[in-house]
Amino acid sequence: MTAVSSLAALLVLAACHARGEPPEVPAVLTHPTPESRAELLRVVKEALHDPPLTLADDALVQDGELVVERVVRRDASGNPLGGRDTGRPERFRLVKSGESCVLVHEGSGRRFTLSSATCAPRPSP
Repeated sequence: MTAVSSLAALLVLAACHARGEPPEVPAVLTHPTPESRAELLRVVKEALHDPPLTLADDALVQDGELVVERVVRRDASGNPLGGRDTGRPERFRLVKSGESCVLVHEGSGRRFTLSSATCAPRPSP
């Protein structure tokens, strides 16, 4: 009887997982608008705790990966202030999850649904 119960529970869990979240695929933005660019900038700044930041108008259009380098403050001679910079760039990836465009911050795993953006699966290289 216990084996039958265990098998039934396993089948129920598998069925729930199969109907769960839609599969995710790497994506690129399509038809970016001023609104979708502003939302992307807002989301990236939120993920990085609001640093000064500018994104290119074609960010995530050709490639679904976004790398944000830290600004290194320099002295008059061009040398980094405070010595060597050991900060690593922040990475984001765009995925299409069902009908939604979702930006994933690789460092924290946080996910941001872009409500004003449209995206499509990234073409294979």
